[in-house]
Amino acid sequence: MNAVNKQPLVSARNVHKSFETLDVLKGIDLDVFPGEVVVVLGPSGSGKSTFLRCINHLEAINRGSIMVDGDQIGYRLRNNRLEKLSSNAIAVQRRKIGMVFQQFNLYPHMTALENIIEAPVGVHGESKASAKAYARELLKRVGLEEKADSYPRQLSGGQQQRVAIARALAIKPKLMLFDEPTSALDPELVGEVLATMRDLAEQGLTMIVVTHEIGFAREAADRVVFMDGGHIVEMGTPDEVIGNPQHPRTQSFLSRFL
Repeated sequence: MNAVNKQPLVSARNVHKSFETLDVLKGIDLDVFPGEVVVVLGPSGSGKSTFLRCINHLEAINRGSIMVDGDQIGYRLRNNRLEKLSSNAIAVQRRKIGMVFQQFNLYPHMTALENIIEAPVGVHGESKASAKAYARELLKRVGLEEKADSYPRQLSGGQQQRVAIARALAIKPKLMLFDEPTSALDPELVGEVLATMRDLAEQGLTMIVVTHEIGFAREAADRVVFMDGGHIVEMGTPDEVIGNPQHPRTQSFLSRFL
């Protein structure tokens, strides 16, 4: 990924988020460029997942700004003041952003194919025929072409998560967010999900990935961000942050994995 002469797809400035008296994000600044894969590492409670949820306005920020593809997420600027957008307007903004969670959250009464076409047909008004055709393409892309008619209970955890990735891709997002996508999986199933994510990275999809999978960060990331205590402590290439961390907190965290 070469960010030269590109405008950032994601631009976060001085992002603050608190829950009552707990300050979770304390001034996050980050640009993510088109085609870039940014992996966010850090201990539990560092604010990684909260930051991800703020990017698509699942959590409203208290201060600062987050822009995605030129849109101020969750707000609009009017007379030099930020106004909250309606839920419908926020839903339109979210069409640019796909998200994959720790839990797969598939509808148990729907087949894999039906889960994937639910948003394109039910929310975005796409024809069922074209949505199904694209859903089959996506199932092939995640290696589950033969599972179109299977229900979630008939799939392994790794297969369910790959269906969840296909479902997030079905809206043709410009940005994909992954929140610990392998943490709920048995260890032997982690590899198949990471392989799918590597394929997406190689195809040039812009991705922000919160994970503890250091091997994935080393192989697939353009940049690695290390967060601790609501701050970005260190940021750079995988070789810089993982191979030669400078900050004591980064060194301490990585020593448990390397």
